Amino acid sequence: MAARLPPLAPGFPAPYNARMAALSDAPVPHVLELRQIHTGDLNLLLEEETAAWRAQLDWDFRPSADLVRRFVEMQALSGHCLMLGGRAIGYTYYVCEDRKGLIGDVYVAGEFRTPENETLLLSATLQALTKMPFVRRIESQLMMLGAPLDRPLPFWRWLRVHDRQFMEADLSVVDRLPVRATPDILYQPWTERAQEETAHLIPVAYRGHIDSQINDQYRSIPGARRFLLNIVQYPGCGSFFQAGSYVALEAGTGRVCGVCLASLVAPAVGHITQLCIDPSFKGTGVGYELLRRSLTALAAEGCGKVSLTVTAANTEAIRLYDRLGFSTLRRFAAYVWEGF
Repeated sequence: MAARLPPLAPGFPAPYNARMAALSDAPVPHVLELRQIHTGDLNLLLEEETAAWRAQLDWDFRPSADLVRRFVEMQALSGHCLMLGGRAIGYTYYVCEDRKGLIGDVYVAGEFRTPENETLLLSATLQALTKMPFVRRIESQLMMLGAPLDRPLPFWRWLRVHDRQFMEADLSVVDRLPVRATPDILYQPWTERAQEETAHLIPVAYRGHIDSQINDQYRSIPGARRFLLNIVQYPGCGSFFQAGSYVALEAGTGRVCGVCLASLVAPAVGHITQLCIDPSFKGTGVGYELLRRSLTALAAEGCGKVSLTVTAANTEAIRLYDRLGFSTLRRFAAYVWEGF
């Protein structure tokens, strides 16, 4: 006759099998395609994400959230949703252009934000993209992903990770920045006429540059055209602020040799979406003066803060931003999967 076990004292852990049985009854997150859910399923999640962008980055995410809602309602957005007990606790979406996939976002609600849940979403999207026969490259810059620089990620054999910095400056001191006069350079406000010349400048400015490894649109004129179109027409980088965008022209030829583009990302918050200089004019002060003019225009518009992003390896640019009062608010990663 087997001996009877005494009853467990209060607070004593249950036997292993009992614990496993209890855990097996708990709901487990599962992944659905975005086309399988309704717009209303995402409302609480998008509201939380909007609050997070405002609190952590001084950025109004509402225009982007509204686009997500609109395309989900039309069943026209590719991506996945993480469900738990009938509740949407995370989502991701992606788009394809030419032979490239772009992962636009991965967000998991705070109380469920674990590397495992984020990886579930990211894995589903990467599997979908890598199965597409025409996709040869995948890019993503995920601002809200937890521990972005030191975590295992799916398809790691084809992955390159680039350290990026989200920087911000106070514009209350912009009037103290000295004007930098540059001989034979004219500075003019941005016009649509400058867009085509800027598309020719970008591949020259980024040839051999680390940022052309992160965004392959910088490598060609057609790619630069698409990049500029996205900045000017779509809200991913805020609302384009033409009055705060400038071009530098070589006085003798009228050739565009530098450009600084700005946007508005929240009430009283600006963002520098692009600053690029022809390599033959680097070190002449053109970049500084273009940026100073954009910051001055943003301050005149009523902005108290301005942000930008920069690759950590771009130490020359970071030195310039430091001089102008920028400091790092957040570090994130640019991911590139290629060769799969």
